[in-house]
Amino acid sequence: MSTQRHLTRRLSQLYAGLALYGASSAMLVGAGLGLEPWGVLHQGLAERTGLTIGVVSIIVGAAVLLLWIPLRQRPGLGTVSNVFVVGLAMDGTLALLPETSALAARIPLLVAGIVLNGVATGLYIAARFGPGPRDGLMTGLHQRTGRSIRLMRTAVEITVVATGFALGGTVGVGTVLYALSIGPLAQLFLRVFAVPGTSGSRAVVAGARPEGAILRP
Repeated sequence: MSTQRHLTRRLSQLYAGLALYGASSAMLVGAGLGLEPWGVLHQGLAERTGLTIGVVSIIVGAAVLLLWIPLRQRPGLGTVSNVFVVGLAMDGTLALLPETSALAARIPLLVAGIVLNGVATGLYIAARFGPGPRDGLMTGLHQRTGRSIRLMRTAVEITVVATGFALGGTVGVGTVLYALSIGPLAQLFLRVFAVPGTSGSRAVVAGARPEGAILRP
């Protein structure tokens, strides 16, 4: 594969992955059965501020990115793009999604959203343009404290969910199902969308082994 085609594929995967991630998050919101951890916080803040959840996602992403400075983390193209593209895609998708209260429609929407999130995660990470701002926060905390990334992720996401729930974010069966399934889904689609010729694990958040990573924007 030529250098130009290689870069074009990686960029295409990056932005397709980020856009689909935003769309999948919007589907979870539309299902109303529970959001992913950071989505709970974004929704809670949106309820309190009157801003759209996509705009809140952008603001939170930018704020988290500022925390990279004392943690000495270096953002990549994917990191900065993540802040804006996911939030814009989320609001755009929510504007198109029809409202439904029927459980028979909300359950398939939830499942489709989680699967699409796994696809988006695989596309985004495999492009290897840097971690999302939230994942960089966790890796930075790991490097500064010496604690495991698994522990840092768990601590941060429990705090995020608890705060978001207190603010009015939706926690439910979808939150649990997401937590249980996103790891295997991400690993599957990482293999599917792996770009030949890329190397390095800088974009991957892992514990002891890079292949055990789960990275979310």
